Amino acid sequence: MLQAPRARVARRPVHGVLLLDKPLGWSSNDALQKIKWLLRAEKAGHTGTLDPLASGVLPLCFGAATKFSQLQLDADKTYEAVACLGVRTSTADAEGSVIATKPVNVDEAALKEVVAKFTGLIRQTPPMHSALKKDGRALYDYARAGIEVERDAREVRIIELTAGLECEESGRELIKMKVKCSKGTYIRTLAEDIGEALGCGAHLIALRRTETGGFDLSRCVTLATLESMPEDERMKCLLPVESLLRDHTPVELDVENSGRFLSGLRRRGAWQDTAQVAVYAGNPRTLLGSAHVKAGELIPTRLLSAVEIEQMNIF
Repeated sequence: MLQAPRARVARRPVHGVLLLDKPLGWSSNDALQKIKWLLRAEKAGHTGTLDPLASGVLPLCFGAATKFSQLQLDADKTYEAVACLGVRTSTADAEGSVIATKPVNVDEAALKEVVAKFTGLIRQTPPMHSALKKDGRALYDYARAGIEVERDAREVRIIELTAGLECEESGRELIKMKVKCSKGTYIRTLAEDIGEALGCGAHLIALRRTETGGFDLSRCVTLATLESMPEDERMKCLLPVESLLRDHTPVELDVENSGRFLSGLRRRGAWQDTAQVAVYAGNPRTLLGSAHVKAGELIPTRLLSAVEIEQMNIF
């Protein structure tokens, strides 16, 4: 029997940021598409992938907020992670097949010594099972085809790293870590490299992002909670677009200069040189976009459209 076609969702303009506590087993894009459907949003984007085996803070941007999503892509991030010692896998995590096992002879003193070596600026070779691209193809595409390609080591910053040993009743010896790091850091690779430095190998078995760019778990909503809400309550979970610019220096323009700024023209004023500026029009205070100041000139970086501004004020 033929099934009736599914009713199309009537999309609408939605502007803002939703902080999702991404569940395990969901890709970042799957979570984004689900929330986009729940909000009936026209335009959406996430702020960097969080693996299906990882949970935690995933800011989702809607409408005008997508123009500033790069700020979150570039932001420092904090994770809680668990690595299993003595076992290496093909993917450096629990999804891969076991490729080597070694006895574990590690104490807290040895771990502390190794952790110190992985704090600050370090170099990492990106894993084959990652979304990083080589010649236009994601590395995981090569990995699935059984092809290993050369990858250049990259410099990342481990801002804070704390770690402790724990032994399960099953006999598995684990490292529990808290990591604050720069963008582009692979926690799987960090766990694997720490295991290698300890002489026994390791692979990642749990990962949770607890903070990114100033947004933490305390402000997140779960997918299950969103699904249980009426539609108007879901909309109340959105943070305003300017929440992405909270670390920017605010500048307010009058009506005449606001119009010219929105047309892409530079404005001159008694402003100090500043790399990150959030530009507003006054009365009512309305976000116009981002900019930077150089030699007394306010230079547009990302501009909202007149339509976006009108919709943000309506909704």
